[in-house]
Amino acid sequence: MPPGVRGALVQRVSALPEGPLDVSWLPAGTPELPLGRLRLHWEPASRAGWDVTAHLGLATTEVLLASWPAAPDDWPRLVRPTIHEVTGLCAALAVASVALDLSNRLAEV
Repeated sequence: MPPGVRGALVQRVSALPEGPLDVSWLPAGTPELPLGRLRLHWEPASRAGWDVTAHLGLATTEVLLASWPAAPDDWPRLVRPTIHEVTGLCAALAVASVALDLSNRLAEV
């Protein structure tokens, strides 16, 4: 990971099993993640491979979503299914929240 970064913000996750993870670097001074956004962080493991963590932005905080200690060099293939599922879940929850909010506003009319 380049110096001065906090991690990589997941921009897009391919639905294909071997598809890519599109990310952008997060500078070290970046505040907590926005709701539903994912950050990956990786560093060399003590013996071999990579220690990889994923954090999820919630409404008021950021939480550890998953960790993969000593993941192999092809760790993006390992983490992609989890990241894909969580990204889809967050999108579905966002749509449901908007629909509920709209329903509540229509009920007041």
